[in-house]
Amino acid sequence: MTNSKKKSIVLHAVTPLIVAALVCGILMIAMIKPYDRAKVYLHIAFMDELKTDPDNISSGLIIRDNRIIEDYSGEFTYSGELIRPKYGEMYAIIKSSSLSLDVPVYWGSDIELYERGACQSTGSVLVGDKGNSVISAHEDTYFSELSGLKKGDTIEIRTNYGIFTFKVKQLISFKRDNNKYVVPTEDTRLTLYTCKKNVLGSSDERIGVICEPTEKKFYRTSGEGAAE
Repeated sequence: MTNSKKKSIVLHAVTPLIVAALVCGILMIAMIKPYDRAKVYLHIAFMDELKTDPDNISSGLIIRDNRIIEDYSGEFTYSGELIRPKYGEMYAIIKSSSLSLDVPVYWGSDIELYERGACQSTGSVLVGDKGNSVISAHEDTYFSELSGLKKGDTIEIRTNYGIFTFKVKQLISFKRDNNKYVVPTEDTRLTLYTCKKNVLGSSDERIGVICEPTEKKFYRTSGEGAAE
């Protein structure tokens, strides 16, 4: 067999592999943007997969139970610094005088965190920031009375950087696979939701409230609202 024939056979054998590699590379590049967009919603799936933060898969979940000061008597300002918590860190308390609602809020969604309180999606904005702050909890524990909220009821969230007050604007109900109410928004809002109670097992329906901000007060010294 001549050298030219050998080269021809090798070329025909290698060409499909090269083409396949190029196609795979193009597909991977094309998927980068859709993945980036989808990543925003990875944690917005209450009690579906109970996803953990990718950074904590190998290192294990580290839970930090901060104590939020509830009788703060210092000075306030109407603008201030937001303190981004670490995954698994308690950074707020939800209160409502309309109901016996007094629930700790953890940053991130994890089975262990849902056993301790409500969980805020890391794909949503911090309370006090512009956008949609999405918080969920179990319907048979911490959000068992959430369905009792009515339009006009007041919700207060105390964080380690300030106190934020909201008013219930809308009662919502949506299916498990419907992200309509939990996606990022242009307006500032607080979205609280849980599973709808179902005596026959788990429910595909979610119920909750959308709240609009009425007052925000930052601590003059950032972080002053938390005690060690």
